[in-house]
Amino acid sequence: RMSQGQDRVGRWYFGGLASAGAACCTHPLDLLKVHLQTQQGGKVSLAQMSVKLYRSDGLLAFYNGLSASLLRQLTYSTTRFGMYETLKKQFPSDQPLPFYQKAFLAGVSGALGGFVGTPGDLVNVRMQNDVKLPLAERRNYKNAVDGVFRILREEGIARLWGGAVMATARAILMTIGQLAFYDQIKQTIITTGMGKDNLTTHFSASILAASIATLMTQPLDVLKTRMMNAPPGQYKTILHCMKHTAELGPSAFFKGLIPAWVRLAPHTVLTFIFFEQLRMQFGYLKEKKN
Repeated sequence: RMSQGQDRVGRWYFGGLASAGAACCTHPLDLLKVHLQTQQGGKVSLAQMSVKLYRSDGLLAFYNGLSASLLRQLTYSTTRFGMYETLKKQFPSDQPLPFYQKAFLAGVSGALGGFVGTPGDLVNVRMQNDVKLPLAERRNYKNAVDGVFRILREEGIARLWGGAVMATARAILMTIGQLAFYDQIKQTIITTGMGKDNLTTHFSASILAASIATLMTQPLDVLKTRMMNAPPGQYKTILHCMKHTAELGPSAFFKGLIPAWVRLAPHTVLTFIFFEQLRMQFGYLKEKKN
């Protein structure tokens, strides 16, 4: 029976698994995004950067730091999705939640996910950025776990959560953009009869959610990347970094918007498609509340 799969609810860890699967597919784009955002002059195009990377280390260059990407998704997305699905279950399931409630739950889940995922994010950005540094300045973490332990040893525990405020704020916006909007758009498509609970609907809803999430998070993403890559003491506060960025004009806050969308859209689409497939194949059936 077809409807059997649609009545199923995802398990709490499906989001983390789906995101990790998506990260394996989109990692090269993520790497290029960090390269483009951290160059100060900003004149190298996506294509030129790709050629340059390929020449430096061959195809493996595009998977540099994959372990950090996976660590980040398994901490950050498992927390976001797990909290969101768990919180949603606390409400009676006979009628869908209003959007403001979904957004609130997504915001709370995002805040927690962003905080838990900060160390993974920091190691991720550093490992991707390493390729561009002169040999003497490279950090050369062997993998993500090595990175976490070395930051602990060399810079202390507080540094692992350096930029947590930023990462958490971004995760709140990202999770509202991705999860709450995805749920709402999917629900609208299904209830208005425009589509069924199938791949086409999941694809359309996730593309729209990804676009909303990219616009919402891009200014914070630019600031976060700049702050994480800044030498110690360059920016005293987030406001200082904002002021410095604003001097380059308003478009500076949306720098790398297209590459960010190009990265986030496939990642979001793959995450939700993997998630929905996991839900339909391996989810458990909802208990009917009388």
